[in-house]
Amino acid sequence: MPQSFFFRSLLSGLLLLLVSAGAMAQTSSLKGFVYESKTGEPVFGATVALLGTSEGTQTDINGFFALSKLAAGTFTVRVTNIGSDTVFQQVTLKPNESTPITVNLKEVSKLTGVVEITGERQEKLQNVGIAIEKITPKQIKLLPSIGGEPDLAQYLQVLPGVVTTGDQGGQLYIRGGSPVQNLVLLDGMVIYNPFHSIGLFSVFETELLRNVEVYTGGFGAEYGGRMSAVMNLTTRDGNRKRYSGLVGVNPFTSKVIVEGPFKKQKENSNSGSSFVLTAKRSYLDRTSQLLYDYVDTNGLPYSFTDVYGKVSFTGSNGSKLNFFGFRQEDDANFQQTAQYKWRQYGMGANFLLVPNASATVVNGIFAFTRYNISLQEESPRPRQSEIFGFNAGLNFTNFLGKDEVAYGFN
Repeated sequence: MPQSFFFRSLLSGLLLLLVSAGAMAQTSSLKGFVYESKTGEPVFGATVALLGTSEGTQTDINGFFALSKLAAGTFTVRVTNIGSDTVFQQVTLKPNESTPITVNLKEVSKLTGVVEITGERQEKLQNVGIAIEKITPKQIKLLPSIGGEPDLAQYLQVLPGVVTTGDQGGQLYIRGGSPVQNLVLLDGMVIYNPFHSIGLFSVFETELLRNVEVYTGGFGAEYGGRMSAVMNLTTRDGNRKRYSGLVGVNPFTSKVIVEGPFKKQKENSNSGSSFVLTAKRSYLDRTSQLLYDYVDTNGLPYSFTDVYGKVSFTGSNGSKLNFFGFRQEDDANFQQTAQYKWRQYGMGANFLLVPNASATVVNGIFAFTRYNISLQEESPRPRQSEIFGFNAGLNFTNFLGKDEVAYGFN
């Protein structure tokens, strides 16, 4: 009798534990995207908070956010971002379900009164962090630029531990490492030579950049076995709401940017498609004959051309597919001596997959890049060197409460 009573008590305890665990496991999750209302571009770094709780997070480079292990019920979501209005949106979270939402932020300007800030000098706090520099196009444009054209190559030169060289191929040295030890990625596509020959301009158009991350140490395994540094650049998508263009001219270069939707996005729809195309051409070899005639009446022997295009398709749940490609040509013609030519082009596709019933995000990349450099001297046969290859990767990110687990392969 005592033995049977013991087993009945043990069985009852196990059943009670399973029921309690099942009740505790009935949690909800909230995920979604934050976009700019004017262009449909994802908002990076927006703050998303669940009012009445301590839960909150920020959007990533794709404008995506996720909150998991939440209690079921009705809550108010507050979304804020610098330079935009604050949006409040009510959501109802159901047990064991993932609730998707989409928030559109409108750009707004607010005039405030005079604010006087005072403080006392104090000892600097010492924090150990990853050696990473995050750069936005706004920061690049704030720096005085050569020829009036903001460029990433000129901004990198003011960062600590970074040295660049020009002439016969721009090179980037970060914290003593050689250029071949750097990994440069544009939308996940490997770029073998990020600078033009003179070293003052990069192959990247500033107006197209969404975000730049420069890792000078402490970069993770997803970037492979690089020893010096990693530059990870992300371009923005084309305008999904309207057609627009930009023409820029300065003493050294000229550029044209055209973007817009393939089909105009509806007001109450989050799905859409867009394109963006940019072309840049230098004429330093011609204008230098007037601006720098005291150096050489023939002008400076440098010229380059950049072309970049991107096509984006976005689904109603925020999933995205991008196709992109670029071509860069560079010439340095030293009369009666030698002629250098660089040719670099690449193409690829990446995607972002957001399953409706899961707190997991999947993204992938497949790209191909080819780079060629040739030298023509007095000898009839030119010398040349070439490198080409492809890279592919698949990454998963699981959101577990306030933690994230990321894994994948490359």
